[in-house]
Amino acid sequence: MIVLWIVLGVVALLLIAGIVSYNRFVSQRNLIRNAFANIDTELRRRYDLIPNLVETVKGYAAHEREVFEEVTRARAAAVATSGQSPATQAAAEGPFVQALGRLFAVAENYPDLKANQNFLALQGELTNTEDRIQTSRRFYNNNVQDYNRRVQSFPSNVIANMFHFKLEEFFEIPDEIRDAGPPQVSFAPGSPGVSFGQPAGGGQVGGGAGGASTAPAPLPPPQAPAPAPQSPPQPPPAAPPPAGGGTGGFSG
Repeated sequence: MIVLWIVLGVVALLLIAGIVSYNRFVSQRNLIRNAFANIDTELRRRYDLIPNLVETVKGYAAHEREVFEEVTRARAAAVATSGQSPATQAAAEGPFVQALGRLFAVAENYPDLKANQNFLALQGELTNTEDRIQTSRRFYNNNVQDYNRRVQSFPSNVIANMFHFKLEEFFEIPDEIRDAGPPQVSFAPGSPGVSFGQPAGGGQVGGGAGGASTAPAPLPPPQAPAPAPQSPPQPPPAAPPPAGGGTGGFSG
């Protein structure tokens, strides 16, 4: 009888553990979907800003037709991926962000455009949207990492296989954009409109605070030449012998 109760207790514990694990999988999956919905919302907000931004720049640089067409094509391709998998949407971000960088590079050449109030408002909204995209992406990827670890780890993978919990995709930016860092919109004097490198002062050689200086080290002051060694004094020459004979002769 005791053995039966022990067996029933073990089965009950396993059943409770399975229910808890299953519910945790459901909660994590819902959290991932909500996190990706936030990314999609911010991406759509940025896509909606681009037509007004292009029209504002076009008013000052109408001859930059190739740049405008490239931005329009990249935006259309990125919008077409909305609602698809995270990997598909992330892959479309690479060409779009690069085209956006070219547009801001054009705007950098027109001081009157940079002083336009509509352009400044669009620039500020785009900067805030970029920050929210990066924050949402990190939150989403962290949740995907935790979820995928449980799908692959024992004993939670038993529940995952039984109820078909599959691995989720990360929202990863293409290598050429990810290695350069997040986009940074800036119109400070001497800085590009959109940069993809490290933030200022981030370890670049000669790149402001935090960078290594390339200026040569100051030379030491010249030293005075050492005095030439003096030769020892020479003895005076011997006196000549007296005339009329030597002192060592014999008399006759």
